[in-house]
Amino acid sequence: MTTPQVDPDALERGAPEEPDDLALAAEFPAATREEWAALVDGVLRKAGRLPADAPAGSGVDVLVRETLDGLRVRPLYTADDVPDLAATGVPGAAPYVRGSRAGGYVPDGWDIRARHTSAAPAAVAAAVAEDLDNGVTSLWLGVGTHGVAVADLPAALEGVLLDLAPVVLDAGADAIAAAEAFLAHVTASDVDPAQVGGNLGLDPVGLRAATGEGPDVESVLPLARRVADDFPAMRAIVVDALPVHGAGASDAQQLGWSLAAGVAYLRALTGAGLDVATAARLLEFRFGVTGDQFATIALLRAARRLWARVLEACGAPDAPGQVQHAVTSPMTTTRRDPWVNMLRGTVAGFAAGVGGADAVTVAPFDEAIGVAEPFSRRIARNTQSLLTMEAHLARVVDPAGGSWYVESRTDELARAAWTFFQEVEGAGGAVAALDSGFVAERVAPVRERRERDVATRRTPITGVSEFPDLDERPVERAPHPAPAAAGGLPVYRLAGAFEERRDRSDAVLAATGARPAAFLATLGTGAAHSARAGFARNLLGAGGIATPDAGATASTDEIVAAFGEAATPVAVLCGTDEAYAESAAATAAALREAGATRILLAGRAEVDGVDATLHAGCDALAVIDDVYAALDAANGEDAR
Repeated sequence: MTTPQVDPDALERGAPEEPDDLALAAEFPAATREEWAALVDGVLRKAGRLPADAPAGSGVDVLVRETLDGLRVRPLYTADDVPDLAATGVPGAAPYVRGSRAGGYVPDGWDIRARHTSAAPAAVAAAVAEDLDNGVTSLWLGVGTHGVAVADLPAALEGVLLDLAPVVLDAGADAIAAAEAFLAHVTASDVDPAQVGGNLGLDPVGLRAATGEGPDVESVLPLARRVADDFPAMRAIVVDALPVHGAGASDAQQLGWSLAAGVAYLRALTGAGLDVATAARLLEFRFGVTGDQFATIALLRAARRLWARVLEACGAPDAPGQVQHAVTSPMTTTRRDPWVNMLRGTVAGFAAGVGGADAVTVAPFDEAIGVAEPFSRRIARNTQSLLTMEAHLARVVDPAGGSWYVESRTDELARAAWTFFQEVEGAGGAVAALDSGFVAERVAPVRERRERDVATRRTPITGVSEFPDLDERPVERAPHPAPAAAGGLPVYRLAGAFEERRDRSDAVLAATGARPAAFLATLGTGAAHSARAGFARNLLGAGGIATPDAGATASTDEIVAAFGEAATPVAVLCGTDEAYAESAAATAAALREAGATRILLAGRAEVDGVDATLHAGCDALAVIDDVYAALDAANGEDAR
């Protein structure tokens, strides 16, 4: 084999110049938006989703979807959708759309923040030590009603080097007492106050949103002044949007609310004599982020732009950018099949990193069940370590910057959020808007739409509303500290309604040795009925309802015989449209004679003797409740 010869001067000369006509798509004619739209029309007509006589280009509208804020997400974006890309600025400069730091996270990544909610100080101390030894860079510590007792705070932080590991407190109604105890602990630890970061976690506005009551905004002033004077690396106040997000709010509502709460603190701090820049330095913003990755990226970028606009209007255009703490959404976590939460956390953490959050908390997969255990904490922190150290996500500054889709969506979301912010201000500001019920009234319709989308499975929840495992082994954890008395905004989880039905099924299983069941009356061969039987099994299983079936059948008598062995008064016909036309009515009549009190059909066909149908887009929760009602009636119980 001949050894190739290397030109020693090639590196100095550099690559040859490209011809002017060299381009990636040089061999292809330039495509226009109209040509692309015509191709879309053709595909949709073939799929039966667009009438043959529809106007040219109308197929694109079929592919448009609408967000909870009414923003239209289009299937194609071009440079024309972002006419002023330069307005997004550059990383590290106002309006901070592209990040609050010029160098981004390069090379070490963002702040990996772990949450601890155990009430046992020794357990917290051990968990904190393990986290800090294995990649966590800051702590989010529950205190008082949210975790360890205020008096046990030093014990929980035993061994923590406060000048290296920032601590963010979360103490709810005990916030002031916890903050004073923490500052006393810092003083007793004999560290340089200038090197101690973290946040005291004061947030009376967020407390009011979560519980319906709390101290006045001005209650933060003494401790905030102390932090401003003595702890230049520390922050005093958290602007926590999680209570609003967790009530089911849209992204624009979460952002608009955070602006109103932030402005409430700015007013109090500047009214006490601090300048705007100093007051802004004391704030950190906390947002809920989800597995809808582009929505999350746009949310964080829009938040920085909006806050920069607020500070500019307040006379501090050169103030540093918004400091953000992104938390994987508790609204999207599940108690059932909780292992899938690992995947949800990975996507949300990825999106938070790409979106430019300063600190990210990926919740342990068992967060919705109880206090996290070592294994789940390890997975949560390693998720972020993998994103930064193996996927090298932090090696690029603002990786979404310049994307026509992301830039357009960021701009539209920012405008919608600013509108909601103005509405909250018009209602008297953050506190008045809470007390008057304005925020709850505006969030309620959005939550209802979320509930409707979950019930119809337009918003699928893997392992819960889709692909449930009725034989899964429950994951048990010690309970979280008891929540404060209800009175604030509601706490909503997408999976909650389906999980309530699954809990009911478990109770029946424990009491009787068998789950509630609906018989699948399968018509014909397995190939003929498998699609609709699988659909029915998946839908009913989401409510904890077992689905014994007849298997491959050649006659109504075989179906009726299998129904008799199933010991349930509910039957679901499953087959092809042709089979329904031929034998569904006769089968329904035979099942009714054999004791069936409720007969459903998988599909949209109209068949005599069928009480209701289940099909794609139907209200799955209503179908499940219908089955439970029939079972209750057969057992002589009141339908729940």
